[in-house]
Amino acid sequence: MNENPIGIFDSGVGGLTIYREIHHLLPHENIIYLADSKNAPYGEKTKEEIIELSIKNTEFLLKKNCKIIVVACNTASTNAVKTLRERYQNEFIRTQPGIKPAALNSKTKSVGILATQGTLKSDLLYETSQRFAKGVEVTHQIGEGLVKLIESDRMHSDEMTFLLNKYIRPMIKKNIDHLVLGCTHYPLLIPQLKKITGDRITIVDTGEAIARQTQNILTQNNLLNNSNSVPKRYFYTNKNKAVLQHILNQIDSDLTAEKIGF
Repeated sequence: MNENPIGIFDSGVGGLTIYREIHHLLPHENIIYLADSKNAPYGEKTKEEIIELSIKNTEFLLKKNCKIIVVACNTASTNAVKTLRERYQNEFIRTQPGIKPAALNSKTKSVGILATQGTLKSDLLYETSQRFAKGVEVTHQIGEGLVKLIESDRMHSDEMTFLLNKYIRPMIKKNIDHLVLGCTHYPLLIPQLKKITGDRITIVDTGEAIARQTQNILTQNNLLNNSNSVPKRYFYTNKNKAVLQHILNQIDSDLTAEKIGF
């Protein structure tokens, strides 16, 4: 199974930020990426709908013989991974907003989290905040509309600039010194976010930590691909492949998006 691919799924193109970190750390691994853009954003759906979509995505990747599955979506991770682990024998890597490092490293004792409604309402996020952010003011902000703009290739639109200012500036007034990105789409917006936050605020993206966890689980299960052959990487979407291809081109011009009926 060592040469079987790592499977990654997300509600759309945001999980490419996770793919990028995994491929950087594990360059020999074969990877299959599934963007369920037709159903994005997951953050506005019920927990039952999120679980149903996550099962569907998992089944797709298992049919492709994936040896491990990375749930590269915070909303799916916080709402569906428990069910997925109970239902399947495979290892699942979940994503989770970096509230712990933000709270532990905050000097102003004020941090912000920008996430989808589904993530902010999850039990996992509440439990994490209760455990690691005692004595720290955590400002929650739903990033309504951000995923839709990214998925419709309007990442650099005036509307995006307006929404980012609307969501971030009130947090700055609360003296936050860390901004946690609680959706894997949001790291795509880091250059724009830095124009608003400046250098005083640390933006917390957990992509690198997720890649390390993926490496750890593969190592523990003796599943690392030790082949020196050129890795095979496939990227599937069930909506507009031009959006996926546009972001892939920024990562590696040799990568190709494919549209599927899914």
